[in-house]
Amino acid sequence: MAARAYWSGQIRLALVSIPVEIFSATKAGAQIHFNQVHKPSGKRIAYEKVVPGIGPVKREDIIKGYEVEKGEYVLLEDREIEAVKLESKRTLELVQFVEAHEIDPLYFEKPYYVAPKDQLAEEAFVVLREALRRSRKVALGQLALRGSEKLVALKPCGKGMLLETLRYADEVRQGRAFFSEIDDTAPDAELLDLATTLIDKRTAPFDAAEFENRYVEALRALIERKAKSKTGKAIIEDADEGPRRGSNVVDLMAALKKSVGTTGGEDPKKPEPAKKPAAKKATPAKAPAKPAPAPKKPAQAPRKRAASRG
Repeated sequence: MAARAYWSGQIRLALVSIPVEIFSATKAGAQIHFNQVHKPSGKRIAYEKVVPGIGPVKREDIIKGYEVEKGEYVLLEDREIEAVKLESKRTLELVQFVEAHEIDPLYFEKPYYVAPKDQLAEEAFVVLREALRRSRKVALGQLALRGSEKLVALKPCGKGMLLETLRYADEVRQGRAFFSEIDDTAPDAELLDLATTLIDKRTAPFDAAEFENRYVEALRALIERKAKSKTGKAIIEDADEGPRRGSNVVDLMAALKKSVGTTGGEDPKKPEPAKKPAAKKATPAKAPAKPAPAPKKPAQAPRKRAASRG
């Protein structure tokens, strides 16, 4: 089943318009959802919408209202809100281009995939994608998505493009207020070298598949055990927080040295690599046999002197 477009409209760059569709790039992961339950009866708690002094009300009698004064509201129907004219409801106007590194990651909110709506739009779509890739720029614009207008960034993504909604300036807290008490003193050089070495040893390419939601798995195990117990008693496990350590320089130095030296900077939770079988001890080579002494030549018998002729 084909994914349903989250938004359909056009990207406009000056006089060029490109029909596109936007799809959510994320999905809900594994989660444990709880319901509120009445403990004595074990039944789920239901909620009713009520008006003080009137009681429960029907869904069709509920309308949106904006409080202008205490207890006084301006009432707005859904069709009135939908009729608000905003060009960005159907058009994403690219108004500025910036270097990707200029946007602080703090502003990024949610990603969406962008694809051409049909084959007729492909040529212009590909031209814009490759122009962004060649210039190494990110396009900025504003887009109306489900009741609000979002600041968005557009950049190449494989054969398509990626659109990311951004937070506005008034939605981001500045960190200076939280960091003002931190000392400006430079760290100890040896500590810094050890920490850098540890980081280097644990550096590897990012792969999200290497990480699992361990909290969800632990909750599932707890639910399964509680369902089998039939006692209703609470199952409490002691959190494994590890030994508490001091925060002084001596402890930090010792911990870093041990991390770098003893463990080699490896993650203690990863299985140890299989050990190679010990090499067999080589048997010492025998000393080469001494060459046998050459046989002695037999002593020649003394020659007899010829008898002298008389």
